[in-house]
Amino acid sequence: MIYRFRIILDATEDVFRDIEIQEDATFEDFSNAITQAFGFDGMEMASFYVSDDEWNQGEEISQFDMGEGPDTPSLMNETTLDSVFSEDQTRMIYVYDFLNMWTFLIELAEIADPINGILYPNLLFSHGILPDSAPDKQFEADEDPYGLNDDDDLDINDYDSLNFDENWN
Repeated sequence: MIYRFRIILDATEDVFRDIEIQEDATFEDFSNAITQAFGFDGMEMASFYVSDDEWNQGEEISQFDMGEGPDTPSLMNETTLDSVFSEDQTRMIYVYDFLNMWTFLIELAEIADPINGILYPNLLFSHGILPDSAPDKQFEADEDPYGLNDDDDLDINDYDSLNFDENWN
């Protein structure tokens, strides 16, 4: 089967590409198709992130294993598209070049039969021109995620009032 994706630059301007690729292609193949479709040289690090319907970032599919702990991340060259995407899981986030944070929203639009004579991956449609620099990102935390507020009478420099009753070595 062939997966047809719309890859949208996370920006105010409409810049997107429609790409079709084999379901058994790796995420490394997909990353290469995306970078070529948008005119990048492909020399920067990138990662995919599983996403929900509200574009919340989930599990990472990384280019390289950079971890030192017991958890091994999914790697692009070992993970196939059909092992992640399905009719229920249709969204991902792709970040290219972590210094500039080119961020793309990916949505699986269709699962179709391959067409004889077409070489995949295939750029179906291109809309908009990539800006000279990555759009600015607003990194904001949720409102008061820990139930704290500015009215608390907590003096972070007053360690005696923090009630540490533990034995410190």
